Amino acid sequence: MDRDEAVRRLTEAKVGRIATVRPDGSPHVVPFVFAVIDAGDGPRVYWCVDDKAKRSRALQRLVNIHAHPAVEIEVDRYDDDWSELWWVRASGMAREVTSADERERALTVLAAKYPPYADHPPSGPVVAIQVDRVSGWAAGPPRGSELS
Repeated sequence: MDRDEAVRRLTEAKVGRIATVRPDGSPHVVPFVFAVIDAGDGPRVYWCVDDKAKRSRALQRLVNIHAHPAVEIEVDRYDDDWSELWWVRASGMAREVTSADERERALTVLAAKYPPYADHPPSGPVVAIQVDRVSGWAAGPPRGSELS
């Protein structure tokens, strides 16, 4: 899978997993929802702490990002028809968004992708991940391509 195809699949994915590193060095992986934009210097991923019920708004992944900003994202498709299998990994540096303008742009793209965010805009922190590496694998050809 080439980079453009990997970025396309990452962008279209509705849910992924984000891996962060706890302050003690151990891994921490959780599912998350996100939106991808073309930031001009490569893909940028945004996610936010939304208002769904949580034990705490001080999420472990935020603590982890403040201690170790390197993260990795994974999205995939499983199907019993193994010719449909694929995965994409994206790595980069994460940071909490502090600019009001950037926060608004991030929430706009998140709301466009996830209707619940349009109905109830999240009030928690927003995180940006500047993707510096993306790779992927697919068992079959890219969607929409034809075999000769």
